[in-house]
Amino acid sequence: MPLFAAADRADQAVSAEGIEPDVALRPLTDGREVIEDYRALQLSLRAHPLTFVRDELARRGVTKCADLTTIRDGRHVEVAGIILVRQKPGSAKGVLFITIEDETGIANGILWPDRFERQRRTVMSASMIGMKGRVQKEGEVIHVICDRIIDHGDLLHRVGEMSFPHRTGRGDGAKHAGSPDRGDKGWSPNPRNSYWPPHADGMDPEAVVKFKSHDFH
Repeated sequence: MPLFAAADRADQAVSAEGIEPDVALRPLTDGREVIEDYRALQLSLRAHPLTFVRDELARRGVTKCADLTTIRDGRHVEVAGIILVRQKPGSAKGVLFITIEDETGIANGILWPDRFERQRRTVMSASMIGMKGRVQKEGEVIHVICDRIIDHGDLLHRVGEMSFPHRTGRGDGAKHAGSPDRGDKGWSPNPRNSYWPPHADGMDPEAVVKFKSHDFH
């Protein structure tokens, strides 16, 4: 709304401050809207980040988390998602429990101590991982006994460049929103202080979005 409209009406005049030029900013891509939601809130009501990369995950042979219920016990699979929880209870003798989430639901993984130590850096630093291993079913409880943890952060970083075939409605976000996007033609890191913190060092905003997990050790 015009900032000085009320004052101008009271004075029955148009002030210089009341003359506001129209601002035309590039609209956000659908993926960028989700990324900005996660940057601010660590969640989004628009879409799940993995929705944008599902086709690529399918090409890599990655199973959806929800499909684990239909997969037989003992079969080897890979599921991928954003890490929600990492737990290493004191009574578990070094076993790490991981919970990940994709757009269909969650999956729980178990990583034995020797495998955890070999892949510690990926497990503790990646925001999006693939858990590759054997399905274990005990009643309604399903785990993936992990042999390998794969860092899928490269896919997560693409989300800011992507759009769905449809466009968001008028009430969904700012009408003329926009922010630096490395998918834009001619994009390059801006000088220091060009972005709001934590982007003041000129980093690509896509590279500094953190999907927080809850870690219990």
